[in-house]
Amino acid sequence: MLKQPFALPSVILFVLCIPLAIGLIPRNRVYGFRTKRTLTDDATWFRVNRFAGVAIIIASAVYFTITFAKPYDGDFRVWLVHLAAFAVPLAAALTMTAAYAKRS
Repeated sequence: MLKQPFALPSVILFVLCIPLAIGLIPRNRVYGFRTKRTLTDDATWFRVNRFAGVAIIIASAVYFTITFAKPYDGDFRVWLVHLAAFAVPLAAALTMTAAYAKRS
């Protein structure tokens, strides 16, 4: 599994987002989804960071699904599939979180 090109970053993101998803991380300037709005209000901070944590956990799960469906075998085309499977869900999660933060 660790021979998959984006496995380690995906595992790190997954683990780092668990405390955000369950609401354990208080407002701070280092760890979490930080915007002007989330840094000024605890309720917004927890709501948006729970959303971000869950979204990034789902993005990591999407990548893991791809690693089992199409393991990396040294082929550059497969590497591109893995890159897309890692980057696209992550970008979508962050984009959705930014939109959610603006509405909160």
